[in-house]
Amino acid sequence: MKKVICQIFGHHYSISKKVTHHIKEYKCIHCGNEVTTDASGNLSMLTPEMQDINKTLENLYQRRHRTADHAA
Repeated sequence: MKKVICQIFGHHYSISKKVTHHIKEYKCIHCGNEVTTDASGNLSMLTPEMQDINKTLENLYQRRHRTADHAA
């Protein structure tokens, strides 16, 4: 039933994870469909490959900002 709502009205995404300031993962509150922002800022399906890329990017981002905070 919830998928029918998304087919009629479209998905209602909420942020499920902030990878960086610019890249986020979203999840539809009705059907659970997951998407992420790609390099050009568009939403694309969250595949296992994209999840791995986001995880690596998040680790690099956290390390970079953790060392920048210590240096300041």
